[in-house]
Amino acid sequence: MTGPIYKLWQAKFTEAWYQLSQEEQRQRVAQVEEALTQVGGKRVLLCNSAWANEQWSAFGVEEFPDIEAVQKHSQLLDELNWYRYIESITTLGTRWEGPS
Repeated sequence: MTGPIYKLWQAKFTEAWYQLSQEEQRQRVAQVEEALTQVGGKRVLLCNSAWANEQWSAFGVEEFPDIEAVQKHSQLLDELNWYRYIESITTLGTRWEGPS
């Protein structure tokens, strides 16, 4: 599959996240940002949804150059133990131009 690939994610922090100091939280977020940059991805949108959604406190859209970049990004997040700190759901897709 050729790119770009878009990833919609919805997430909330786990109790493990709240056990970290603010400095540790900042460090983890910086590592996650670096992982996205490392694979050539970029954040298209980041939203706070806690005020309107009881299940997911944030959502975002990321763009990746291809499916391999998505897979590598997931591997990097796993190596950072990121999934200990969030519960999430994702959807992958490609741009749909639709009928003209």
